[in-house]
Amino acid sequence: MIQRQLFDVLKRLMNTGKAIVLIGARQTGKTTLLKELVKDGKNVQWLDADDITNRNLISNLTISKLPSLFGNNDIVVVDEAQRVENIGLQMKLITDNLPNVQLLITGSSAFELANRINEPLTGRKWEYKLYPFSFFELQQHFGTVNEIKNLPLRLVYGCYPDVVNNTGNERAILSQLTNSYLYKDILEWERIKHPDKLVKLLQSLAFQVGSEVSYSELANSVGMDKATVEKYITLLEQIQVIFRLGSLSRNLRNELKMSKKAYTSENGTRNALIGNFNDIALRDDQGKLWENYMISELKKKHEYTGDYALTYFWRTVQQQEIDYLEEKDGVLMAYEFKWNPKKKARVSKTFLNAYPHSNVITITPENYYEVLI
Repeated sequence: MIQRQLFDVLKRLMNTGKAIVLIGARQTGKTTLLKELVKDGKNVQWLDADDITNRNLISNLTISKLPSLFGNNDIVVVDEAQRVENIGLQMKLITDNLPNVQLLITGSSAFELANRINEPLTGRKWEYKLYPFSFFELQQHFGTVNEIKNLPLRLVYGCYPDVVNNTGNERAILSQLTNSYLYKDILEWERIKHPDKLVKLLQSLAFQVGSEVSYSELANSVGMDKATVEKYITLLEQIQVIFRLGSLSRNLRNELKMSKKAYTSENGTRNALIGNFNDIALRDDQGKLWENYMISELKKKHEYTGDYALTYFWRTVQQQEIDYLEEKDGVLMAYEFKWNPKKKARVSKTFLNAYPHSNVITITPENYYEVLI
């Protein structure tokens, strides 16, 4: 089994008096991780909220019922907790009245779960996000050299656990995943009247990965109004199907100030959405796939290590650009992603003059592992 980076983190937080909340997109391995975490527990109660009986039981919890239901348990797991209407208040009942019970909560729908647990569980929870396998996790399991050799596969098929663990079935798995299961929570909770338009929007974003988001252009192409497009993109980001990167603007008048670039959280789902699983050597979108892969991997790294940094891209109205920037403790790191190691990166003199103390790094397939380990 491939060891998850969060395992040791969560293990240390067990029995510290707070609930542990694990949020992630569907099929990222949340249930598998928690099963590994509690396998040595003596009295574990596992409640899958996809089951209506369990949902009703949790929704109708009262203080008087707690001892008979969970009084003999060391650990209580509520899986897919976003399915429970009043989940935050019900989980608060357990944490406040059963201090010797370790409560573990998972949710696939970040926006629903966050909205329902944040206030009731303020000061009573540890919260973490789980993503598909990271480069670090894969190189720890397969070895660094072998995982570097797997890079062409990762760029095309991504790192979802089911994909990595079922070589040869990648296309079928990713096709099933992107046929509504990936955004099932939005369809259920938002009661979207035209799911086909949501799919079309997601496909448009997938084609434009790494490009600036124009809500007006997207609205015209998918047949929605601009406000609805913005709402759907926000929802897709909240369930970790996509993410956006804002622009850095501090020193120059001609810097883009309000722009955002969009990325898919996984290369595999991106390629499934556009219907292209061709080998990386045969593609004309190598640069897009490389940039998407690297930025999503850096996002995982920062989330898992707690090494939080402010992240941006930089561009001027004259189209001078830096792919990706990280700012931490006042230090600005600028990254240029080049799929072809022989292609020299040209760093904008305008940027260097505006941010003279920044450090610029060019990332290619020859050195990428150095920043991900």
